[in-house]
Amino acid sequence: MKFIELVNQRQSTRKYSSAPISREDLDLCVEAARMAPSACNAQPYTFIVIDDQELKNKVAGETFGLLDKFNKFTLNAPVMVVIVMEKANISSQVGTILKKIEFPLIDVGIAAEHFCLQATELGIGTCMIGWFNEKPIKKLLNIPDKRSIGLLISVGYPENDHLRLKVRKQSEKFTHYNNYEQ
Repeated sequence: MKFIELVNQRQSTRKYSSAPISREDLDLCVEAARMAPSACNAQPYTFIVIDDQELKNKVAGETFGLLDKFNKFTLNAPVMVVIVMEKANISSQVGTILKKIEFPLIDVGIAAEHFCLQATELGIGTCMIGWFNEKPIKKLLNIPDKRSIGLLISVGYPENDHLRLKVRKQSEKFTHYNNYEQ
């Protein structure tokens, strides 16, 4: 399939079937993430793939609370991925300081999208999750105190094949050639 078709098929899945995801497919998604570019080739992340259902449910339970129930769907995903922020190499650290740009956060986003696009090609749904209770998840997964969690991804086969209409700005609204104003 053409890349633009793959991009159009990728969506945030919030209804999953109970079908398990093979480790082979999960490894392929991680491999796609591994091949993502990163500032100074720092690759400042660790992927923790959680397919043990009891542990996955505990992690998923930390993505919502009594008032914020919008991530409760994560309980139905058969797999959760936790992306841990690692210390970047010295070149990336210097660049972050000098340019005042958090390159490791950008790197995590790129790697996560590579993971999600590979999953989409395999017919697997994903949803990136930035709202979670970090401290309990770190404890559950033995993540060192000096590390932080950059992102979670719920993973599973979609309950149905329905593609939702994507509402996005028209490219003319955010694309300029040769200068900011048009």
